[in-house]
Amino acid sequence: MSSVVKPPSPESSSSLWRDAWHRLKRNQLAVAGGVTLLLLAAACLLGPLLSPFGYAEQNLNNTFAPPGSGHWLGTDQLGRDLLVRVLQGGRISLGVGLCATIVALTIGVVYGAVAGYLGGRTDAVMMRLVDIIYALPFTIFVILLMVFLGRNIVLLFVAIGAVEWLTMARIVRGQIMSLKKTEFIEAARSLGYSHARIIFRHLLPNALGPIIVYTTLTIPAVMLLEAFLSFLGLGVQPPMSSWGTLIKDGAEKMEEYWWLLVFPGALFSLTLFSLNFLGDGLRDALDVRAAKD
Repeated sequence: MSSVVKPPSPESSSSLWRDAWHRLKRNQLAVAGGVTLLLLAAACLLGPLLSPFGYAEQNLNNTFAPPGSGHWLGTDQLGRDLLVRVLQGGRISLGVGLCATIVALTIGVVYGAVAGYLGGRTDAVMMRLVDIIYALPFTIFVILLMVFLGRNIVLLFVAIGAVEWLTMARIVRGQIMSLKKTEFIEAARSLGYSHARIIFRHLLPNALGPIIVYTTLTIPAVMLLEAFLSFLGLGVQPPMSSWGTLIKDGAEKMEEYWWLLVFPGALFSLTLFSLNFLGDGLRDALDVRAAKD
């Protein structure tokens, strides 16, 4: 009497993700980082809508007012409320971080998956191109893109994302190369599935762990690059503000008006710490070796 092999149940197939979620919840720093990010995002999204001041509203009779009851974080050189400008700047910085990371994620995942799956000469040519781009100074490359494409907030997303995909491509390539010789991929090939279906339906879903982890670590890198460009005057243009432009303005006057630097710098640092804590927690939670212990 032949035995019937039952396919794995949905519960067993999702146990790895369920175990990863339980491990993540036990990581207090990662949980604190995630909660902090949610609170900061909600404050940046809703705060400017609830404030009685506009982020570009000027009051030249109340310039450089220190933090107080009227303006909780003080005002800047044009009498604009610093609190609403910090929250509005958070919108821009978080938006740049998310959108540019999505651009980098899309390019890097597709490029790395194709190179790793096809292998051979195609992989060699594609990865040598990555090495060549890696040799170029990232900041100068972004500055050149901004000079030729113009200073536009949407183009800023694209320019930063266009230089942050290289490491993602290498990570995805390595994962795909380790998975493409497994039995379930050989079975998919024997069934006549197309290369695109094998890559996007079978290989990439099994490489989601490292992709998710590196995505959370890419966002702070993108935000730092945007802040650096804004500090140089190549990022967000007035009257809009990001945390980078606010830090630039505050650094110029920090000896006399400390609040212009301290508050945007503190929120920016808190966001970066939270993203890194969350990324480290996801890395540990999705570690296959930890899942087997």
